[in-house]
Amino acid sequence: MSTHISNWIDGAHTTNASHPRIPVVNPATEAPLATIDATPLSTCTELVTTSLQTFTTSPWCQPSSSADRFTVLSTAARLLRERIPEFVTLETQQTGRPIREMRAQLARVPEWLEYFGSIARVHEGRVTPFKGPVVNTLTRLPLGVVVQITPYNHPLLIATKKIAAALAAGNVVIVKPSERAPLSVLKLGALFQEAGLPDGVLQIVNGYGFETGKYLCEDPRLAKIDLTGGMGTYRAVAGAAAKHLIPITAELGGKAPVCLFQSVEVEIAVKAALFAGFIASGQTCVTGSRLLVHADIYEAFAALLEKRVRALRVGDPFDGRTQIGAVISQEAVGRCAAFVERAVKEGGRVLCGGKAMQVNGKGFFFEPTIIETRADSDLACNEVFGPVIALLKGDSEEDIVRVANSTSFALGASVWSNDFAQAHRVAAQIEAGIVWINGHHLNDPSSPWGGFKESGVGKENGIEAYESYTKVKSTVMNYGVPPVWFDDEPEGARYG
Repeated sequence: MSTHISNWIDGAHTTNASHPRIPVVNPATEAPLATIDATPLSTCTELVTTSLQTFTTSPWCQPSSSADRFTVLSTAARLLRERIPEFVTLETQQTGRPIREMRAQLARVPEWLEYFGSIARVHEGRVTPFKGPVVNTLTRLPLGVVVQITPYNHPLLIATKKIAAALAAGNVVIVKPSERAPLSVLKLGALFQEAGLPDGVLQIVNGYGFETGKYLCEDPRLAKIDLTGGMGTYRAVAGAAAKHLIPITAELGGKAPVCLFQSVEVEIAVKAALFAGFIASGQTCVTGSRLLVHADIYEAFAALLEKRVRALRVGDPFDGRTQIGAVISQEAVGRCAAFVERAVKEGGRVLCGGKAMQVNGKGFFFEPTIIETRADSDLACNEVFGPVIALLKGDSEEDIVRVANSTSFALGASVWSNDFAQAHRVAAQIEAGIVWINGHHLNDPSSPWGGFKESGVGKENGIEAYESYTKVKSTVMNYGVPPVWFDDEPEGARYG
C-alpha cells in the first residue's frame, strides 16, 4: 500500500476521506509511489475563501513586510539547499529523469528564492516628474490570491520559480502541481513553514488539471493565474479568466529551432544538438526539437549525430551512468510513436530510434530518435514533448531563418556560429522570447523567460515576473494648485 499525501492547507496536511485518490507512479518502473487527493469543486471554493481572508489579515501581505519576505525566502533557500538530496530522490522517482540531471538542476533551484527575496528587500517605488507643485509617488502592492498551475517535467524548478516571485510580492499563493509529479512540490509546504512563512500564505492543492485546476481557475475572486502547460490548458481557463478580468501569465509550448551554421566544428554542433534535444528525454518547452543544419556541414553532421544518438545510454534513472530516462507516461510513449508513424508516412527517414522500449521489462521509455524530414511536416511544426527530433537541411542563412520562424511557436531558439556578425544577425531575425547564441537551455532567475505567438504571454523570472505579481498605485499629492476652477475670476486654475 503506497503512502497517501494530502493537500497542504493552512499550514498542515489536511486529510479528507471523501476525496477520491489519484495514484502517483514511477514512470521508469511503473511502481506506485503515493496517492494524492482529487480535490473537488467545493473544497476549491472554500480554499479561495480562506485564502482571501488570509490576504486581508496577514502581515505578510502588507507593503511594510518586505524585510520579512526577504528573511523567509532566504531561509527557505538555505533549508532547500540543505535538503537537495532528498528532493533529488523524489524528482527522479516521480519524473523518471536521470539522477545526474536532477542533481544538476535542483542544485540551482534555491537561487530563485534568494533572487526574489532580494528583490522584495530592495525594490523601490518611484516619484514621477509631475508638472507643477505636485508630488506623485508610485508604489507596488500585492495582487491578492493567485493560482499557479505547474507541470510534471520540472516539478520543483517551475513551481519554485512561480512561488518565489508571487510570495516576494506579498501575495497568497495557491499551487496546483501536476498530478503526475506532485510529491516534491508538496514537500515545500512544511519547508516554507519552517522558514517562517505564515500559515495559509502558501496552499498546495492536488487533483487532475481538467477538474481541480479548472475549478480553481474559474473562481472569479482570483487576482492572477500563472500556468505552464499546453495550448489546450490555456484555452480551458482563458475564457473564464477574461470574463472576470483575471490576468494570465502562460508559458506554453515550443518547437525550438537549433540553427547550426558551417563555421561551427561538426563535433561541437553534434554535442549542441544532443544537449538541446535530449535533456529531460525531450520533455521541455524549449527542447531543441528542430535541428536546422547548414548544407555545408549537413552530411558530416548527420553521420556523427546518428552515431552519437545510437550510443546514448537509456536506462535506470538512479544509475549515474544513465543519460536518457523515461518519459512521463504510457500516453507519452504513444504520442512519440504516433509522431514517428506520421513522419514516415510523410516521407521522413528515421536515422535512429523510433520505437518504444522498456528497462528491465518495465517503464515508459522511448528510444532517442532522429528523423530527416521537411520543414512543413507534422514533426517539424508540432510539439512532441519527447525524444523525437526533426533534422532539416538548410541551403543558406536566409533559408534557416525562414524555417526557424515558420511555426506557430516562438519560445526558445539557439544560434550556433563562430561568425560573430552572423550570430547576432540571425539572432536578431529569429522570432522567439529567448534566443541563445552558442548555448541552449541556459536559465537564470534574473533572465526573463517566456515566448511569443502561441508559446504564451507574460514572463517568468526577472523583474518582469516580480512586477507582474504587483499592481501599481499612484498617489498624487498637491501642495500648490488651488481648487478655484469655478470661481468667477479664477487665478492659477488648472484642469488636469
